[in-house]
Amino acid sequence: MLPNNLILVRGAGDLATGVIHRLWKAGFSLIILETDRPTAIRRQVSLCEAVYEGSACVEGVTARRASDLAEAEAILSAGEIPLLIDPAGSLVSEIRPKAVIDAIIAKRNLGTFRDMAPLTVALGPGFEAGVDVDYVIETCRGHNLGRVITSGAALPNTGVPGIIAGFGAERVIHAPATGILHMVHDIGDYVTAGEAIALIHADEGTVPVLATLDGLIRGLIREGFPVKKGLKIADIDPRRSEYDNCFTISDKARCIAGSVLEVVCAHCLNPQG
Repeated sequence: MLPNNLILVRGAGDLATGVIHRLWKAGFSLIILETDRPTAIRRQVSLCEAVYEGSACVEGVTARRASDLAEAEAILSAGEIPLLIDPAGSLVSEIRPKAVIDAIIAKRNLGTFRDMAPLTVALGPGFEAGVDVDYVIETCRGHNLGRVITSGAALPNTGVPGIIAGFGAERVIHAPATGILHMVHDIGDYVTAGEAIALIHADEGTVPVLATLDGLIRGLIREGFPVKKGLKIADIDPRRSEYDNCFTISDKARCIAGSVLEVVCAHCLNPQG
């Protein structure tokens, strides 16, 4: 039997993983719903890797892929977080969670609505607090990062990454062609501008994916992934000294996670259910 105060999280990319980690550490029981082909590039800190590997562990918290709710219950009983493939959220009505957290970060609503659960929270743009969900959490870096929005929406997607060491848009690399990606480097490797970090085997031949600046590869989509031209596939951190950041939950994710925990605690006063 599933716990009474179960929280369901849609999505398990790097920001979602920050939320999942914080809620789990606070004592809440969780189930994750994911797509069958996540595109997270910060794979080392994204529990959605359990879709491919069967399980994933981030900072001591483990998610394990489940085939059905019976297996999910067994995984919870074993002290791990079950992850189910359900991009449409069709299992929500069967699970009947106390809260639904939309952490897909799709910049648009992919089917989360306010009556899904007694409490609904969404991260980032694409939702209106008080209409689509109960609360929206601001995800844009700046003064309002992590702000709990009770009426209205988060800031629109700017398409421009946050500035790190003076670099913004240059940090993020998009696929220069459509095809199958093969890694030349991996997360944590130091590369220089113009160096090939991966190759895309496309119909027109092999296309190199070039580093846009000197730095550490903080994110890179997984080996063998079929990418489409323009897809975000890599992220470079210009701070060579920040190697550990490639493998730990980010400050942004932790800030957002704290706000989600605040809202959940205000509505679910008995975390252990």
